[in-house]
Amino acid sequence: MDSAASEKSIIALDGWLQTPAGAYVRAWEQACLDELTADIFGYNAVQIGLPQIDALAANRMPNKWQAATRTSSREQVALGSGKRQIAVALDFAELPFASQSLDLVVMPHVLEFAAEPHQVLREVERVLIPEGQLIICGFNPASLWGMRQGLRRVTRSSYLPVAGEFISMPRMKDWLKLLNLGVSRSHFGCYAPPCRTAQWLERYAFMEPAGQRWWPYLGAVYMVHAIKRVKGMTMIGPAWNKKSATAPQAVPATNRK
Repeated sequence: MDSAASEKSIIALDGWLQTPAGAYVRAWEQACLDELTADIFGYNAVQIGLPQIDALAANRMPNKWQAATRTSSREQVALGSGKRQIAVALDFAELPFASQSLDLVVMPHVLEFAAEPHQVLREVERVLIPEGQLIICGFNPASLWGMRQGLRRVTRSSYLPVAGEFISMPRMKDWLKLLNLGVSRSHFGCYAPPCRTAQWLERYAFMEPAGQRWWPYLGAVYMVHAIKRVKGMTMIGPAWNKKSATAPQAVPATNRK
């Protein structure tokens, strides 16, 4: 996927997110991101892509930015949640941040529509501080939605954006492991069948708690929470004053007669 095709696929995703299924996904991801980011502390956080969601709304870091691609249109910028403007225009494969300068990076549906997903991950690893955190959102190909998308040649219609190259959870974990990004937690959601109307999606709302309990890995959308691990780095704790034990001394003893 070249950069031009990547840009077209991102625009297609923007349009899909306005559909009832897209609203269903945005609602679940917003709730999950609010819960995950509320207790992540630091100074600098960046959301890359998908301005329709305010991924950092619940986070309390003093410096938060929302980033989009260089060719984002004014309409896309205006879609930023909370009516915030896009603070940074960037190329996902060349992030304009210093190495080890960010405490948190959130990437909702970026890698599956990026021209060079491996390069994007390498850039994110570069800009994260040691023990910095990364949250990735993606469509799960091992789901009812993924199966429906796989049948688009038979049905001659697609349910998800056609240009996306969806990445499975095991594959995503392998990519992160190669970059010393250890997966801390993973979440799945959106268990309703691939319906096109809001009415039918609401009818299948009972499948959300049922899916989380009985088939948790088959949600249409997943979220991965990873932490940057640096080899050889040890956490420094308080220096306790330890007194060395005194050498044992011989005690004279007398024998009674």
